[in-house]
Amino acid sequence: MKVALVTGVAGGIGFATAELLLENGIAVVGMDVLPQMPKELEGEFTYFQGDLSNKEARENYVKTAMDKYGKIDILVNVAGVAPKVRADILEMTEESYDFVMNINTKGTLFLTQAVANIMKENNSGSIVNISSMSGYTSSTSRGEYCISKAGVTMITTLFADRLAEYGIMVNEIRPGIIATGMTDKVKAKYDALIDGGLLPIKRWGEPSDIANAVWTLCNGSLPYVTGQSIDVDGGFHIRRL
Repeated sequence: MKVALVTGVAGGIGFATAELLLENGIAVVGMDVLPQMPKELEGEFTYFQGDLSNKEARENYVKTAMDKYGKIDILVNVAGVAPKVRADILEMTEESYDFVMNINTKGTLFLTQAVANIMKENNSGSIVNISSMSGYTSSTSRGEYCISKAGVTMITTLFADRLAEYGIMVNEIRPGIIATGMTDKVKAKYDALIDGGLLPIKRWGEPSDIANAVWTLCNGSLPYVTGQSIDVDGGFHIRRL
């Protein structure tokens, strides 16, 4: 049985990803900050409560998986936060920057490092990072989020380069406008943009759209693909006249 770590597992993309992995016979050790899972998952699932920005929590999370299974085959870095308050880039605070970067970028980087050092002992593995269209799209009212996701893209590139010799594939998915808790507060804004033709595929993305892409990248069907960014965004990335 293969073993996967999935961060941000309590909702949205993380939950959908864990659910699909479990349906395909993968054991999942999921991490989130909530005291417990709001919804149950069926299958070989273990929940770990922890803050991704905390070194001790990351270490204990990896230890939990290794103590139970003795290996890690898949890592899916989903956990991420938006700024607590949207503020113009000219007014962005260091506190907000640190909050977002410590989870989205630093936490993702050092969890990946820890897991990569385990995977390379077995000369195999798959790492999928969930970045965002915000990694290349300017949103001046949440600059720290855009910067953090651009950082995830470089994390993907660096580890793909470094780990290829060990047979470990590292890729990222850049979601577009996905219906999750993070986008609830701006639903009316994005409803209007989508209705106005922002996306070639005129609908919101669903967490399952991202989960399906994750599964494609980590199920072994693409053994010659690494360092790749997959846009799952309804065609948002297409430049149109």
